[in-house]
Amino acid sequence: MSKRIITISRQFGSGGHSIGEKVAEKLGIAFYDSEKLTQKIADETDFDISFIRENDEKAYSGMGMFFDLGIHGGTSFTSLSLYDQLYIAQHNAIREVAEKEPCVIVGRCADYVLEDRDDALHVLIYADNDYRASRILGEYGKRDLKIEKRMKDKDNKRMNYYKHYTNREWGDALNYHLCLNSGVIGIDECVDIIVDIAKK
Repeated sequence: MSKRIITISRQFGSGGHSIGEKVAEKLGIAFYDSEKLTQKIADETDFDISFIRENDEKAYSGMGMFFDLGIHGGTSFTSLSLYDQLYIAQHNAIREVAEKEPCVIVGRCADYVLEDRDDALHVLIYADNDYRASRILGEYGKRDLKIEKRMKDKDNKRMNYYKHYTNREWGDALNYHLCLNSGVIGIDECVDIIVDIAKK
């Protein structure tokens, strides 16, 4: 397998998480999503797991819009905001699991964190609003907040977080090797395409 690391970025409701799970299963490699990375960070740092979950993909910093590890690498860790400290912990966790074993990593700016690795395949999963709304309703059921608002809020949260920590545009095709419309192609077909490319 030439691509031992696969990162999955995804629009809310596009099925990216499910696709990532199925790709990992088909390839027989580890799968890291928010929950598994959260647990890893909690086990290896002083962050409380509830704090990590509550502040997942939030971009707060007193250091300006773009957080650069290269710039802030010489800054005292404790002088950074808790949110930036959490990002660094997450960044380090992603680098560590990628070094340790072949895996699929969903979200968390993993495409950016691992952009220097030749053995990584970076994938974006997207779909139109009608398809996403239907999947969200099926997966999570009705909530007080309208589905359209939930999609917009979730995507904006990911977009702002990604922009803040990478200085790149979330969802820009230039940031990925492969962009797949799950609403047109289908979940299982997306899985097959990713697996096929990863094996080449």
